[in-house]
Amino acid sequence: MQTATEKIVEKDRIKEVINNLFIFTDNSDWAAVEKCFAEKVHFDMTSMGAESTIELEPKQITDMWDDGLKNLDAVHHQTGNFKIDVSKEKAVVFCYGIASHFKKTASDKNTRTFVGSYNFHLIKNGDDWKVDSLKFNLKYVEGNLSLESN
Repeated sequence: MQTATEKIVEKDRIKEVINNLFIFTDNSDWAAVEKCFAEKVHFDMTSMGAESTIELEPKQITDMWDDGLKNLDAVHHQTGNFKIDVSKEKAVVFCYGIASHFKKTASDKNTRTFVGSYNFHLIKNGDDWKVDSLKFNLKYVEGNLSLESN
């Protein structure tokens, strides 16, 4: 049984993994992003139009994200309102998330913002926490929806 102090420490470590996932994504540090993931990740972007949930390896996720973000000038993720339920080897996390994309365009319609929430599941791998499930729940998107093609 974990003590209250141990749970607080583990919750902080879990939150750091999720924060790092987004910070590294914003910086296109794909090798560091991959280290945030388990060997296989249940990946659910159905709220964004994906046909179904899929199981991916970290490199498949980062290749997809790199392809989708490489034509933008800047990407910024912001998370908050974390709810973390942790046991010794597993954690369930809910948080709000905003992703802002920027690209200078001739039309001056330079931004697109996705607003929603995330559901994560993490497993403990040795001393490290790894994301083995990621689901984004889109609430709305606003701005230039065809930003990459402008």
